Amino acid sequence: MAGLLLIRHGQTEWSVARRHTGRTDVPLTAEGEEQARALRPLLAGRPLSRVLASPLRRALGTAELAGLEGVETDPDLMEWDYGGYEGRTTAAVQQERPGWYIWRDGVAAGDAEHPGESVEHVGTRADRVLERLRPVLEDPGAADAAVVAHGHLLRVLTARRLGLPPECGALFRLETAATARLGEEHGRPVLTDWNVLPGRG
Repeated sequence: MAGLLLIRHGQTEWSVARRHTGRTDVPLTAEGEEQARALRPLLAGRPLSRVLASPLRRALGTAELAGLEGVETDPDLMEWDYGGYEGRTTAAVQQERPGWYIWRDGVAAGDAEHPGESVEHVGTRADRVLERLRPVLEDPGAADAAVVAHGHLLRVLTARRLGLPPECGALFRLETAATARLGEEHGRPVLTDWNVLPGRG
């Protein structure tokens, strides 16, 4: 069966500052662009049946700089909508809500552009992506599919592909411009690679 290659976008100013970056369309930093280019040797010549990406420019820019072709945008791959916590750090939120943990406690409602969503809703979006990719993932002769998106979204997607509830995405930390792969063993999805950082040891 085909596997699923996951690619997190490169560094942004907000990822450096550890600010929650949901729907805000921040660009890659110069370092983030270099991280994306560093993915080229890993991806060069690697056949891919289908490539989906978040429509946000940090994801699309990463896909382009990494040399991916035939990229299709999918709005369901946008990052978790952090609502009232958009642009804020965990430490700042915890000053108001001691012990706050996004995977357990969720987000506060925000404005019209950032209304916020639950982890269950993110899981529903991840399920829709997996359903779109099902024909490839269940084809024994197909090459891998690839997804270029965001840290929390990819963690939820991983949990759902492995048959876990969406909040179990908490278990799968993924760095900027890191890749991962979900394959299969005995007919069941498994992790085959995780947090691979090309050019960074």
